[in-house]
Amino acid sequence: MELAWIALGVFILLAYTLEAITGFGSIVIALSLGALLLPIELLLPILVPLNICMTGYLSWQYRKLIDRRLLLGMILPGMAVGTLIGYALLPVIDAQLAKRALGVLILLFAGRELWRLRNTSLSVTRPLWQSRVITVAAGICHGLFASGGPLLVHALAGNTLDKSRFRATLVCVWFSLNSLLTLAFILDGRLFPTLPQALLYAPLLPLGIWLGEYLHRRVNEQYFRIAIYSLLLITGCLLLIPR
Repeated sequence: MELAWIALGVFILLAYTLEAITGFGSIVIALSLGALLLPIELLLPILVPLNICMTGYLSWQYRKLIDRRLLLGMILPGMAVGTLIGYALLPVIDAQLAKRALGVLILLFAGRELWRLRNTSLSVTRPLWQSRVITVAAGICHGLFASGGPLLVHALAGNTLDKSRFRATLVCVWFSLNSLLTLAFILDGRLFPTLPQALLYAPLLPLGIWLGEYLHRRVNEQYFRIAIYSLLLITGCLLLIPR
């Protein structure tokens, strides 16, 4: 068990570095890798508060780059509704079923991202209503696993934001929704028992932000993302293996 907590620290550093680069992916990566060793219901109250610390800092730092029209007009309304639905479904979902559902989500996400990286010339256009439906579905995934990023990025495919504005807008989304989830964890009593672990991992956040900022400015993120998504494909398969 002690090795599992050490490994989780490595996963958190890796995941939060990626989020500092791209604006999403921290919880979905840390949760999918961590779920190989620890229960999902134990991981969420640790990862979500850590995320609001990081995204709160990045949201304030890059507040002038946030696309408020996209954020308030489409993303937050649909994501908030979906998050509440997903959180309400948590008590009725079996733990093993949740782990396999997460595995399927990870496989679809990683496979799609690898395909998209290989076919960068592909353009995606879809009706606004379809993007809104996918956004609500992303919110449901966020309420269940705090991992709505994959579907939200899918919903926003084809947007014209540059990578810095896209990142700033996404981290503001996660700060808002994960603040809501953290409040829910306080009310249902799940937050306080995990506070010691969350505080133990907190020093990894500035390191992840520093690494992510460095890579965001200086390194072509494509190769880093290929490695991460390939790792996620393997992880998704492992989550689907019955235990």
